[in-house]
Amino acid sequence: MVTITKDTTFEVVIGIEVHAQLKTKTKLFGASSTQFGDKPNSNVDPVCLGLPGALPVLNKESTKMAVLAGLALNCDIRKTSVFSRKNYFYPDLPKGYQISQFDKPICEHGHLDINVDGVEKRIGITRIHMEEDAGKLNHQGADSIEGATHSLVDLNRAGTPLIEIVSEPDIRSSAEARAYVEALKTIVQHIGVCDGNMEEGSLRADANVSIRPVGQKEFGTRTEIKNLNSFRSLERAINVEVKRQKEVILAGGKIVQETRNYDDNSQTTTSLRGKEEAHDYRYFPEPDLPPLIISDEQLAEYKALLPELPEQKKSRYINDYQLSKHDVKVFIQDVSTDHFFNNVLANVKKATAKDVAKWVVGDLSAALKDSQSNFEATTLQPQRFAELMDLIAAGTISGKMGKQVLDELLKSDKTAQAIVDGLGGGQISDESALEDVVINILKSNMDVVEKIKAGKTQSANFLMGQVMKETKGRAKPDTVRELILKLVTTI
Repeated sequence: MVTITKDTTFEVVIGIEVHAQLKTKTKLFGASSTQFGDKPNSNVDPVCLGLPGALPVLNKESTKMAVLAGLALNCDIRKTSVFSRKNYFYPDLPKGYQISQFDKPICEHGHLDINVDGVEKRIGITRIHMEEDAGKLNHQGADSIEGATHSLVDLNRAGTPLIEIVSEPDIRSSAEARAYVEALKTIVQHIGVCDGNMEEGSLRADANVSIRPVGQKEFGTRTEIKNLNSFRSLERAINVEVKRQKEVILAGGKIVQETRNYDDNSQTTTSLRGKEEAHDYRYFPEPDLPPLIISDEQLAEYKALLPELPEQKKSRYINDYQLSKHDVKVFIQDVSTDHFFNNVLANVKKATAKDVAKWVVGDLSAALKDSQSNFEATTLQPQRFAELMDLIAAGTISGKMGKQVLDELLKSDKTAQAIVDGLGGGQISDESALEDVVINILKSNMDVVEKIKAGKTQSANFLMGQVMKETKGRAKPDTVRELILKLVTTI
């Protein structure tokens, strides 16, 4: 052991447990819905309520999703895994035990690579196990359990299928912890096993934090900070707890192994309860469920279902599509935007991926934001947007007119072509059709004409705007500019 002095430098050691709610329609062992936001205690069934005689039946879809997560995180998939009863008593756990996996989890020995400030690091993943969620306590009289006068129990979440992803204690800073959870969230979203909605509790992180003097091999005593549901809270909570632990140790005290709550308002962690060990939960194999066996054929089937992973997709977008780093970042971080982009690409005939990305990330995103919508909620079908992209790519309409068409697409169910027809037709690129309009604009703005004749060709931009206004945005800008510069000498 290293002797502690006021000048001692400490190393932070962090392990993260991430609970990811699987995107199944029904619960892990019962038939009730997993829909979020329904009336409290409306999505319940005899199994999740722990009614006498109710027997669990494993949700097959949850097994597939757990294996997909394991494959995406480079884990070994256990051919035979076992469910156990984890016994504890809490108001939101009707049975008095949670069905989980203990000594034989479905996935083990994986890893995830992260990047912090340009430095790559590999974080080991100890295990991924399946378990059912508990219900939710809605604390009354305060924003959190601290200060609450009483709590109401909502069992809608009880029995919801989870995977718990447990890292090795390889993380050495709050920034690394954040990068790790961000990367995990991106992966589970892109492979379609979890929506990653931290605000709704679909993805929650527990941080196990300890410190030790630099050079000491033995780990320090750890504390667990529970239910961190944002990246900011995760980072802040770790920093606050590290500071607290340093102060305790430097004052001659000892860290107690316990579970702590983080309060973002006060920037403090407070003790919730003593940290339980495995023997405290009295684990034993679930007698009502047989071992979960995954055959070679099933595993091969699941491997074939594994979609492209975020890092692979990022590389393809940059190398094959030549997308900007900004656009790629948007697509990787927002799955609904990425899905829309790919669905549009599957329907375009002339537009390039770069063209589509520019409009999806730019004008369409802005229009949806202005209407307080998003890519998940929009009624705009990718096929209709693809038609607009092709009209612009073919030169049938200008980009400026494309924005008008987009506004109408979002307000109606008309096709892009029908909207263009309603606006008077497509882009006018024929010089003969534009010549009279340009001449009239020139004659009405002789002061600008004289500036152009004097060599100030940038003044043509004003006249271009007048022509576009006169033609309701249908004139082809390049053609208009050429005509202005050609005809100005004849006026």
